[in-house]
Amino acid sequence: MPIHKLAAMSLNDPSLFPMFVKLAQRRCLVVGATTLASPKIESLLEARAEVLVVAPCATPQVEQWALEQKIRWEARAFEAVDLSGVFLVVAATSSTSTNQAVYDEARARGVLCNAVDDPKHCDFYYPAVVRRGRLQIAISTAGASPALAQRLRHQLEQQFGPEYEAWLDWLQEYRNSLSGAPASPAQRRALLHHMASQRGLDDFLHCWKIAQHGALQ
Repeated sequence: MPIHKLAAMSLNDPSLFPMFVKLAQRRCLVVGATTLASPKIESLLEARAEVLVVAPCATPQVEQWALEQKIRWEARAFEAVDLSGVFLVVAATSSTSTNQAVYDEARARGVLCNAVDDPKHCDFYYPAVVRRGRLQIAISTAGASPALAQRLRHQLEQQFGPEYEAWLDWLQEYRNSLSGAPASPAQRRALLHHMASQRGLDDFLHCWKIAQHGALQ
């Protein structure tokens, strides 16, 4: 495809709005219980969402989650009423027509929908994510190239190692400790930016390694 046509496509595509959403105790629907659905269900569980799965049959993993009462699974076909009171829905079946029906009904009801591996029927995308405790770095290509998103995730996992989890926990404690300190807002801001700098990370890692070494002795 000519470069000028690619540029025109990019200009016409709407920009995605990036955000991190709290799903705790929000009702989320997953239509389908295939191997495609399992990682989507797991991510919703990690966010402590209230998950309803609708599918005639399920993988052993989904059945286990249902037995453990982590999710509610109803072994039947999708019905429009399933979307009542739902915050978002994931269509993860092997049936194109079913995924289309879920998407159309979700749009009619104002419910956000993600149809797995079908960008045209997605109101939101699952990003590739680097997780280091409270730190989350999400990468999206708007469905254009999940492979590129995964490659960038692997690169960022090397750049931001496991030590960032402990550092961020410490940064939060340090920030909380400044709330009652006799310092001006400008001074507190300067201290927080210094502690979040590369020098701050280097100093933290030096002390962290000493503490770990002492704990092992």
